[in-house]
Amino acid sequence: MIEPPFHARRPALFGALMLSAVAAGIVLGLLFGAYNDLPAINELEEYRPNVVTRILDRNGELISELFLEKRIWIAYNDIPETFINAITATEDARFFEHKGIRLLSILRAMIVDIRSGRMAQGGSTITQQLAKQLFLTPEKSVIRKIKEALLAIQIEKQYTKNEILELYCNQIYLGSGAYGIQAASNIYFGKSASDLSLAESALLAGLPKAPNRYSPFKSVERARQRRATALARMVIEGHITDSQEATAK
Repeated sequence: MIEPPFHARRPALFGALMLSAVAAGIVLGLLFGAYNDLPAINELEEYRPNVVTRILDRNGELISELFLEKRIWIAYNDIPETFINAITATEDARFFEHKGIRLLSILRAMIVDIRSGRMAQGGSTITQQLAKQLFLTPEKSVIRKIKEALLAIQIEKQYTKNEILELYCNQIYLGSGAYGIQAASNIYFGKSASDLSLAESALLAGLPKAPNRYSPFKSVERARQRRATALARMVIEGHITDSQEATAK
């Protein structure tokens, strides 16, 4: 097949270059605008989340609890390894390897969103989720996703992985009014998070995706199915054996 001479193809090439330039300009404009509108990451140093105030009688017995968000802070060293493994395997398997974002996951999510015609696909790392929860509104837009990614990169530069996980595990909403793993452990199992079993850790780790849908108080069957998904992810990531998975189911 004989190709047309270059001068005949010039208008098409020029048009393609113009479209590419316009697209690049739009992307750069969005990045610049989002970056200039970012909140200061150093606000995390003064971060004081809403926690439960407990009122006790003279004998130390609990009388009442006052709270805006039912959250009981727990230090990273007191969070059981089973939960750390479960939440990373379920929400962000490459958490300890990436620098805040996973480009392939973002691109994959964008493709799904474009095909569906709506901002629905996640693709967010744990650090991105934390950035969204602490600094951004829940709106679904391209600008918010860009801000989320930029904030995640900044957070990763300033804080250790353990510090990020501690914030995340105390911040996430886990259904039934529980914010953070400690409050959720109390509500669902009547125990401290440090005493969670593998099965309990996996159940809680499955909640962030849809806390109300997978709450054992709403549907025991859906909660079990989601727990099974978390356990399967833990096997894939090498955190537990097939035998441990079978026992925890």
